Amino acid sequence: MRELFITFVFLSWQLKADSQIPTEMVNIKGGTYVPLYGVKSASVSIDNFSLDVYPVTNDQYLAFIEKYPKWKRDKVIRLFADDNYLSNWQSDSNYPLNTSGKVPVNSISWYAAKTYCECQGKRLPTTDEWEYAAMADETRRDAREDSLYSQRILAGYEAPRTNRLEIGSTFKNIWGVHDLHGLVWEWTSDFNSVLISGESRKDVDTDRNLFCAAGSVGATDLMNYAAFMRYAFRGSLKANYSVRNLGFRCAAE
Repeated sequence: MRELFITFVFLSWQLKADSQIPTEMVNIKGGTYVPLYGVKSASVSIDNFSLDVYPVTNDQYLAFIEKYPKWKRDKVIRLFADDNYLSNWQSDSNYPLNTSGKVPVNSISWYAAKTYCECQGKRLPTTDEWEYAAMADETRRDAREDSLYSQRILAGYEAPRTNRLEIGSTFKNIWGVHDLHGLVWEWTSDFNSVLISGESRKDVDTDRNLFCAAGSVGATDLMNYAAFMRYAFRGSLKANYSVRNLGFRCAAE
């Protein structure tokens, strides 16, 4: 197990060595926000960062595995991706039948997503960065108090997902970021960090409220049900899981 972990670290280092940053990113101005699991007096500070305009697509991921064949479906080390990794692809070199190359790639493990971003000279966004960017609509940096916006987000979660919608199919928010809601769920670098024990955070009530249905009563914003769905989904994951409708995008400092 230790040798495999060292292998992963070495592969990540190799990818960084010849990385370059693609241009299709936008700058997100930092600020503060109150996350789902916080209280109104406990805001989180977000530094300035950059985020991909779109989720990573089938075409982009195909180019990645052609350059780094160790991440092809039949060659990947199972410690880093389970049996569902790219399971919907026709082969190592052919993404799903009747699917456009501009459709977000999915069935990708956290290890694979992390390595892809490092290959581009970038990284996965943190959960706080992702949530901060995702609370914006077309005209406001924080639209969470708008019940109509909340309903639109939830409607996107409830709609059947065919994995055939191309990037740019959903709205562009005020930052210029597309498709944060409505196409695929997305990996974050610290996807399971909220599961840190309440004792270690000096806030035992946080755990109780987050994972108890009654906790939504004390929620801090109208998007909380959608946010609960995201945090619950993230909390169910392990780093080698490869799940349908789970893709990713990259961030940078």
